[in-house]
Amino acid sequence: MKYNYNTIMKLKRLLLIPFFILQMIVLTEFFSCSRAEPEILYGFIDLVYYMGRDKAEERYSFFILPDDDDGVDNLSELYLYNDREGLRWFFTSDDWIRYEEDGKTWIGSRSIAMFGDTALPRGQYRAVLVNKGGESKERRFTYDGPETPPYPFPSLSYSDGDYQIDSRYPVNRIICYDQQGKIISAVQVRELSGNIRDLRVAGGIRSMALWAEEPEYRISVLTETIPVR
Repeated sequence: MKYNYNTIMKLKRLLLIPFFILQMIVLTEFFSCSRAEPEILYGFIDLVYYMGRDKAEERYSFFILPDDDDGVDNLSELYLYNDREGLRWFFTSDDWIRYEEDGKTWIGSRSIAMFGDTALPRGQYRAVLVNKGGESKERRFTYDGPETPPYPFPSLSYSDGDYQIDSRYPVNRIICYDQQGKIISAVQVRELSGNIRDLRVAGGIRSMALWAEEPEYRISVLTETIPVR
């Protein structure tokens, strides 16, 4: 049986189609199963003081700006190490805090503390981010603020519509909570005393607290809440 040129070319094309399909399947499987390391684009460590039973207690607020080819939902674990002291804090996607700001997703914790509420070590820390594929990336951060609070612990009082702040911190905000204890507004105050109405805070306030900051050392203080009647 003789084949003309057109018939032969058709046969070649038919034979090549399964080969190309097989190549496409192999390449698709390769790229879909490829694993890329996550990235820690940026991060920070802030020190926050809370009033304990008889003294101010320390907490680190630690957050990173992560990046992963498959999205933030593909991230699974976050570690923070202090290698000098042999310390480690561990968070999973189920218990870290996640928040959005300017279209970017941050993850971390506001409750990094030492056992017995002793002082947290200053110096260098190492963060390790792990995704669900087991790939990881690390980045180092440093917190070298003062060992003791730069100012006395501030206070906030309220009576008959007037607030009074006793604080030497350069930045002070009144944090307002609703009946369920959720934050409904945070207002920076210019005057350490005045009428609450002058601050134009949101309605439905049931309690409030003072958040004071020293930006130079990345230090903040949060007082206990007081009722607003």
